[in-house]
Amino acid sequence: MYLDSEDESILNGEYGETRQKMMEILLALGKVFNAENLVPITSAQISGASYKTIGEWGLEWLNNLDARVAVPSILNPIGMPRESWRDIGISTEFAENQNKVIKAYKRLGIKMECTCTPYYLNITNYGDHLAWSESSAVSYANSVIGARTNREGGPSALAAAMIGKTPNYGLHLFKNRMPEITIEVESGSGVHSGHYGAIGYLAGKIAGNKIPFLTNIRPSRDQLKALGAAMAASGAVALYHVKGITPETKLPTFKTEPVEKVVIEQSEIESLFEKSDVDAVAVGCPHCSPDELSRLASLLEGKKTTKTFFVFVAKGVKDSNMGYVSKIEKSGAKVVEDTCIVVSPAMDVFDTVMVDSGKAFAYVPNMCGCNVRIGTLEECVLAATS
Repeated sequence: MYLDSEDESILNGEYGETRQKMMEILLALGKVFNAENLVPITSAQISGASYKTIGEWGLEWLNNLDARVAVPSILNPIGMPRESWRDIGISTEFAENQNKVIKAYKRLGIKMECTCTPYYLNITNYGDHLAWSESSAVSYANSVIGARTNREGGPSALAAAMIGKTPNYGLHLFKNRMPEITIEVESGSGVHSGHYGAIGYLAGKIAGNKIPFLTNIRPSRDQLKALGAAMAASGAVALYHVKGITPETKLPTFKTEPVEKVVIEQSEIESLFEKSDVDAVAVGCPHCSPDELSRLASLLEGKKTTKTFFVFVAKGVKDSNMGYVSKIEKSGAKVVEDTCIVVSPAMDVFDTVMVDSGKAFAYVPNMCGCNVRIGTLEECVLAATS
């Protein structure tokens, strides 16, 4: 793999042991995937931020690093809101350990925004090369924005952040971004807006690690977010295309629909929406957009919650939309920043949780040890207030 003179100097330890180790990680990754060179990145998003997932050994590794990031970098959700962790039942012991993780990352120069939706906070452009690690963010960046990133692991994303480059392979190369399987959704534009998480859940199981080309749907940006997040969770989809919607399908060099084709029938979608009692409701997986907060505020107007209702959001989005947040919290729902359904121990105490997310539907049983039911956003509000 070609390294320029600065890369060679870093590899030789001239910029310190930590950067040398980070370059070794990138070089090893590049060799595995036959990358010809490193490509500069515009930003990094780093997973392994919740103490629930990295534990004491991950924290020890972070504390042994002594370099700072070279590009704008943020974290994936952590295990609790930084300021109001007591409000959602987080123990003092967990909070102390989580704060140590936050301190370790902050020392490395990483911006203290802890979110799975970095595209709401940082400008990301078509064609930008990134090193993002959160599966739903990777899917959104590649598919909706048209940026280029592989699904990085926590260490490789941190290594890329410190070096400012990543190995040039996989989805960084246009030739590898062509669709491999066509997935047609029965009933087209008549699909209920709240069903896109369920569609993504089914499509991910079909696609696996192939790049799907979806037809017969016209999702909005929030619906694209839900669709991609679910496909990344139930499958391993880091890039998808929607005919006539996502940017790369409009390019003259884009390959036509793949011959292999599978149809998702309306009955399959509806079968996921089972009726059962729940003892908590959680939305915002991935974190809510301003438009989603607006919808929630409208749906909750004049209502009071009868069950625990968590709404997860990036702190930056919450702070800039306090009008909606105030209306939501007036109902008794809690708008929670920095953390999410999957990585917070706050969710581990419930028996059955209702979500509006195909991603959460896939992850909650194993990550939180509880049952899960999926519904539309309207059904989630109804369940939380009845």
